[in-house]
Amino acid sequence: MGKKKYYVVWKGKKTGIFTSWDECKDYVLGVPGSKYKSFATKEEAEVAFKKDWQEHYENTPKNSQSHFSTFIKDSISVDAACSGNPGMMEYRGVYTKTGETLFHFGPILGTNNIGEFLGIVHALAYLKQKGSNLPIYSDSMTAIKWVMSKKANTSLARTKETEQVWQLIERAERWLATNRYENLIKKWETDQWGEIKADFGRK
Repeated sequence: MGKKKYYVVWKGKKTGIFTSWDECKDYVLGVPGSKYKSFATKEEAEVAFKKDWQEHYENTPKNSQSHFSTFIKDSISVDAACSGNPGMMEYRGVYTKTGETLFHFGPILGTNNIGEFLGIVHALAYLKQKGSNLPIYSDSMTAIKWVMSKKANTSLARTKETEQVWQLIERAERWLATNRYENLIKKWETDQWGEIKADFGRK
């Protein structure tokens, strides 16, 4: 188990000091303008709660014990949706700051992990074409690992019905094997930031 933390909420549905993220998140996630942060000790939390939130948001030292970070708005977020596993799958990429759709593909027969993988590679190719080094966010560690290894480690059987998605997988793997990129691929922290901006909203 990790060390115990104390969560200060300056602005939210309820303010105060909370002793678990499960309790804290109910008062801050999805709340416009919410301000919150974690601290290593109860004493630190009590001192921080008495002060203005801006002091802790804008002057946070680099070695801070904060549990929270913020996402880079100038980035691309990708996500996939799949009805069934396998099932009809689609993915899209959006500009994180505005939610504007930059690309969308599907639906075709596949799996959610394949969609997440193809979405990241599509974003990499899209950004390379534009000469952009923007970071890419995905909420799938599985897909991020596949991209890092340049191989989609899927168990999806290759059949007449899945041939189309398998061709896309192989094309994506070839792209990864033959292209270099400097874009960071980062994990979207859903528990801190809410659903990824490219989410299809079908949960």
